[in-house]
Amino acid sequence: MYRTFAYALIVASIPAFADAATMKFPSDAPVASITIPDSWQPEETETGVQATSSDSAIYFSVDVADSKSMDKVTSDAIDFLAKSGVTVDVKTQKETPVTEVNGLQMTTLDWDGKDADGPVSVGMAFVSSTGEKALVVTYWGTKGDEDKHDAEITDMMMSIKMTE
Repeated sequence: MYRTFAYALIVASIPAFADAATMKFPSDAPVASITIPDSWQPEETETGVQATSSDSAIYFSVDVADSKSMDKVTSDAIDFLAKSGVTVDVKTQKETPVTEVNGLQMTTLDWDGKDADGPVSVGMAFVSSTGEKALVVTYWGTKGDEDKHDAEITDMMMSIKMTE
């Protein structure tokens, strides 16, 4: 996971998706867009978008926040992981420094953890622009299975754009 997010922060290429949908969200007043493979069955949520890889190895979501709601959006993402049975080992936390991707400022936090099926990688990315809105990306991937999705995750991260 850490390697995937770090790679996405470094790579400077145009995403090349086959059979993917670019979603603008929220649909009633778009703040951002992301391109997610159709096989991940992306769907809009109350606060953003979510998707799961076709083999269920990875859960990925992006939620909209602003300066007033950032703490709540982040704690809601953490609560979702906990309710899903994901625990993190806080001693394994890795943080990337703020990096620019597509003109956006991005930083990531990554941990090792576990769920009901065994070891997992957990990550959160915080994406902001010069505007008021920001994004919280949540990642949860099964160790051993997640690596085959590195290119898709990188492409999704590189496709994130703010519309404001």
